[in-house]
Amino acid sequence: MGTLYLVRHGQASFGADDYDVLSPLGHQQSLRLGEYFKDKGVRFDAALTGTLNRQVQTFAGICEGMGLAFETSHASSAGADSAAGVAPGMKAAPLAHLFWPGLNEFDSAAVIAAIHPFPLDKPDTPELYKHHFRLLKDGLAQWMAGVVSPRGMPSYHEFVAGITGALDHVRSHHQGHVLLVSSGGPIATAVGQVLGTSPETTIELNLGIRNCSVTEFSFTPKRHRLVTFNTLPHLDAPEHADWVTFA
Repeated sequence: MGTLYLVRHGQASFGADDYDVLSPLGHQQSLRLGEYFKDKGVRFDAALTGTLNRQVQTFAGICEGMGLAFETSHASSAGADSAAGVAPGMKAAPLAHLFWPGLNEFDSAAVIAAIHPFPLDKPDTPELYKHHFRLLKDGLAQWMAGVVSPRGMPSYHEFVAGITGALDHVRSHHQGHVLLVSSGGPIATAVGQVLGTSPETTIELNLGIRNCSVTEFSFTPKRHRLVTFNTLPHLDAPEHADWVTFA
């Protein structure tokens, strides 16, 4: 039996011109998670990430915390291993890394635009922040039901297939510890597929997932089983109390 660790990316730059980059705190979160894995003696047989910058940067931070090398070049499609590389001053990583585009997050701006065609104000107040996520929740429900087709996005069926494909790959190719770095949407969808939850429940799971949180599945060649959800064991110490974020 193996264990799949599903990690959401660290805090990104919500409200900035480019959301798809870790904030300084997001890098600290990912680095701390890598240190936690190293301290616990966790050794991964393989890793999968999406291709979004915030996902790849989180994986790089975890590798740094674990004392492993990281190669930044991207593969163009699932199934291609990243080239072996050694960062200056770091040891060669025995961790096979696979870029899996099916683990990329949905486009929240496109989801909102599908039901609210007017530009939103920058979410820089609590009220605008709540308004943003109310619209996102409504847009997700309509996308999942097939009511709207956000521009430039796959159908919800295709989105789910990208995630279940990654889960199938893990079950069929691995037996030990596997790291998967993605985003709230894919992780909530993976949990929903394992538990058989409704779309409404999957949305609620998604909106509650914290940055750099860890969700664990045990797996056999036949199935995945949920063990933990949305945990932050690496941030339990009092000095990390203000490191807990959601965006």
